Order: sequence, then C-alpha cells, then structure tokens
Amino acid sequence: MGELISNTGATCRWRRRKEERPAEILAAALKTFSSKGFAATKLAEVAKEAGVSKGTLYLYFESKEALFKAVVSEFVLPQIARAEEQAQQNTGSIKLLMIKLLEQWQINVLETELSGITKMMIAEASNFPDLATFYLENVIQRTRRFVANLIKLGIEKGEFRQCDSDYAARAFLTPMVFSAIWQHSLAPFDDSYDMNEYLSIHLDIFLRGISKDSFE
Repeated sequence: MGELISNTGATCRWRRRKEERPAEILAAALKTFSSKGFAATKLAEVAKEAGVSKGTLYLYFESKEALFKAVVSEFVLPQIARAEEQAQQNTGSIKLLMIKLLEQWQINVLETELSGITKMMIAEASNFPDLATFYLENVIQRTRRFVANLIKLGIEKGEFRQCDSDYAARAFLTPMVFSAIWQHSLAPFDDSYDMNEYLSIHLDIFLRGISKDSFE
C-alpha cells in the first residue's frame, strides 16, 4: 500500500511537471528573446533555459516563430486586456486613468523583460515581416486604438480639447516606445538618465497639451 501511495504521488508530480512545461518554456523564451533578440535566439538555448530537451520544446511549439507569437499572446496581450478592462470599469477622470495606466505600464512592462520585446521588434521587424505584421496588428494597433478611444472619451466628457485622437494616441505612446528601446540599449551606460522623471514630464506636457482648460 505504501508503495502504491508513493507511486501515485510520483505520477501526480510528473503530471503536474508536464502541465507546467509550456509556461516554463514561454518564460524562458521571453527571457531569451528579450536579451538576445529574435534572430540570435536558438531554440536549444530556450530549451536549456526552461530545463527541457529541444525535442520536448517542439512538442509544444512547432517553430521559433510560433514560440514568439505564443510569448506575445501569453505575456503582452494580457497587459493590454487588463488596461482595456480598467477603462471599461472607470467612471471618473480620463486624465487620472491615463496617469494610472502609465504608472502600471512602467511597473509591469518597462521594468520587466517585456520591454525587451519592443526593442527587439523595432530592431528586427524588417527581417521578419510575418512577425512584424503579427505584432503590429495585435499589439501596436490594438494599443493605439485603445488610447485613441480614451482620448475620444475625454473629449466627449469635456476634459480634452478637440484633436485628432489617433495622432494624439501616437504622441502619447511614442515616448513609451523610446523608453523601452533605451532601457535595452544605452540605459546601462547613462546613469544620468532618470526614466521615471522623463515619463512624468512627458505625461504632464501631453495632458496639458490636450487639456480643454489649457485653451480656454
């Protein structure tokens, strides 16, 4: 009976370990893509980082391209979905919501390995058009639509002045993209650059610029 219990416990642990493998592989892939980029990442390196064989990795992801798309779906898209949900539930100031969302982006994206994906796509998009199109449609355009809709709502509520919401969204997002690129390129060599202060000033200038009160 003791042997049976022991074997059952081992089986459960094995099953649990097997169920955890896709998440472990995706976490390893995010880390590797973020630090090395897409072209330089080898699936054997991802497998080693995840603690599995290369053959095991292929059981879950048929190619490096499929693995990258899964990383975006697992880690990037939920960030956008959470922001969209917050906006749907928001009943107060759009300005305060945008401030809160930017603060959360700094914590959940800029200060994590996720920001390396932004830099990677900027650097390698032209070499991988399929991935560039996937990222543009699922991340960039979705995020831009989300911010543009927030700005439109701010206009409707009388917080923001009349403006082109799409280009205003681009103006809001561009410093965030720059920050992600800087974080994974020159930031380690420039200790005089305070990312938080830069983004705080950007947000202040942006909100003052589209505020209806500033033009009355």
